[in-house]
Amino acid sequence: MMQVPMPEAAPPSIRATLRHDAFRALLAGGTVYFVGNAMQAMAVAWLMVELTGSSFLAALVQTAVFLPMFLLALPAGVMADTTDRRRLMLSALLVQAVLMSAMALLYLLGWAGAATLLVLTFLAGCCTAMLSPSWNSGIVDVVPRDELPQAITAIGISYNSARALGPTFAGWVYAQAGAGWVFVLTVAGVLALYASVHLHPPQPHPPSRLPAERLWGGMLSALRFVRHSHTVLAQLVRTVAYSAAGSALWALLPVIGQRQLGLGATGFGLLMGCLGTGAVLAGLFIGPMRLRLGLERLVSIGCVVFALVMGVAGLSHTPWLTYAALVAGGGAWMTVMSTYNTATQTSVPPWVRARATAMHTLCALGSFAIGSAFWGALSDLVGVTPALLAGAAAMAAGLLLVRPFPLRMSALDEVTQAPLSTDLFVAHQPDPEAGPVAVEVVYRVRAECTDTFLDDVSLLRGPRRRDGATFWRVYRDLGDPSRFAERFIVTSWADYLHQRARATLADQELETRLRAHLQPGCPPETQHYIAER
Repeated sequence: MMQVPMPEAAPPSIRATLRHDAFRALLAGGTVYFVGNAMQAMAVAWLMVELTGSSFLAALVQTAVFLPMFLLALPAGVMADTTDRRRLMLSALLVQAVLMSAMALLYLLGWAGAATLLVLTFLAGCCTAMLSPSWNSGIVDVVPRDELPQAITAIGISYNSARALGPTFAGWVYAQAGAGWVFVLTVAGVLALYASVHLHPPQPHPPSRLPAERLWGGMLSALRFVRHSHTVLAQLVRTVAYSAAGSALWALLPVIGQRQLGLGATGFGLLMGCLGTGAVLAGLFIGPMRLRLGLERLVSIGCVVFALVMGVAGLSHTPWLTYAALVAGGGAWMTVMSTYNTATQTSVPPWVRARATAMHTLCALGSFAIGSAFWGALSDLVGVTPALLAGAAAMAAGLLLVRPFPLRMSALDEVTQAPLSTDLFVAHQPDPEAGPVAVEVVYRVRAECTDTFLDDVSLLRGPRRRDGATFWRVYRDLGDPSRFAERFIVTSWADYLHQRARATLADQELETRLRAHLQPGCPPETQHYIAER
């Protein structure tokens, strides 16, 4: 009897992901917060144009907003992975509320000049940088892993909805009541996220008997993981190239609005709103498009579209044409950045997820901040149109990275941590800070399996280095051709304990495959050595 194949289950939808109460509440609070931040950035950028008339200072607002991400995202990611995320977020939000209240008060009193606005914008950006990894990792922790892409897309829609609504609303408030009241409303957005985090705090980290990671060591662990995880490294390199080139349009938008299109504050807010609207519309279709086109084709289309939009924005003097182009540009921006973010977060195990989120943020917004300053300075030198055309060329050139840095999402066994064996085969455990620690694993290999064994054991280099080893190599015993020794060094005993806990199911499967090449009755023998002072 012929069996009819069962239809494949449809992937989870964004609507299904929103059924989680905590996710929905944190997303709502974050949306209001993002709206307030977008309003504040728009008001300060337009003030720079009115107060100074400088393209460079207008673009420098984007740098002041996003440079803190470059400086603080990784330390904040370590703290999110190792400390109380709830306390970290609430503290950062309280400080930001005070800073924004000071900005509103100083401006309403007439005491805030360009320098004051830039400094306070930078400090508020520092608060956002400190809370972002905790918020990003905390909000996705409340959904199952198979819903993670939809959750990230929902976050992207929320963020870009804010970028659509915030500037548009800010432009109207700015025109009706002035910039000071825009800053007052920003304070309300900060307090909205504070309330949602207070009512729905992120899940605490699971208890662990391992020594707590320190800030510097945690940062090195994240950098080492990225360096030796080809999947994550490729995604971050592509993010840097895309964000640096695309920042030209975002940074020069105030100058395009005032000088090229002759718009006021309301018109500039509408320009920003078009980018955000396009991003929201694209977010509704990213999931099906990603399944149909695949990661690389979808990203390539997005890069080409955004490059064309920059060209139109640089050459057009017709508002409606620029508005239409920016809607397409916002959709392309959302599509590419969401794909990079999803690929990064689905390619890391839980122990480093907040740090991976921070690294993505660092790469995206750090290059955005530096790129904004560069394109603003270039615009002052050569003009807005040549600067935007140069940005479009840089965006197109980024497609050359497809071959050396391909995109992929890791399989489940590559990000699921394996059960930890408690047997270390040591007489006594040293002090956690003692080290360096040298580990030697001896294999006795069947003669006919030597070449296959060497191919397989070489694959251990990535996981060992990725999870903590500073040195790794395999040696052949000159006195016994069947005997091979794998040796690696870890900075301290605590780092070695963390390294063992970070092994994934895929690493475990590789070690099982290695045992198939060994002589019968000769399992691997592990020895540990501690450096003597």
